[in-house]
Amino acid sequence: MGKKDPALELQLITRLPASNLAAMDQNEKAFQKQDAIFIGSKRALAKKSKKPQRYYRKIGLGFATPKEAISGNFVDKKCPFTGNVSIRGAILKGMCISTKMKRTIIIRRNYLHYIKKFNRFEKRHSNLAVHCSPAFEPKEGDIITAGQCRPLAKTVRFNVIKVDKNQIFGSARKQFALF
Repeated sequence: MGKKDPALELQLITRLPASNLAAMDQNEKAFQKQDAIFIGSKRALAKKSKKPQRYYRKIGLGFATPKEAISGNFVDKKCPFTGNVSIRGAILKGMCISTKMKRTIIIRRNYLHYIKKFNRFEKRHSNLAVHCSPAFEPKEGDIITAGQCRPLAKTVRFNVIKVDKNQIFGSARKQFALF
């Protein structure tokens, strides 16, 4: 016969308009939807809306909402722009050193520690796990601005707010640069 379209099957099963289903990426076992958008209203069934509804907001603190968060199709409840997470507390900068996890990256924060006995500084670093929304696509070596939020996982307490592209050529893993 041929391959069946999974979006069409899902539309037939849930009896929702195609515009709302096309607005959300369905790549998990559970049905993905934004909590702030009600997709089962009778008004939406009667009236054909050209533009699908999408929830997004400004996080404040002078940081702009990325275009991908406004016009994208992803669903991420831990995203500060489209989910249920507020940014409060510390704002930190670091260099991305690993993007191997799903929606989580590791940033390296370099700093100098003063040793009184020798009247000198030593280089130190700390690694920090940061939740990265699908609105951003950081690569190793990019400068990440992260904002503190509520605990999202066992070790994740920060969220990516802004990504500045790579300024270092070669391996960025062990480079020491203060921002």
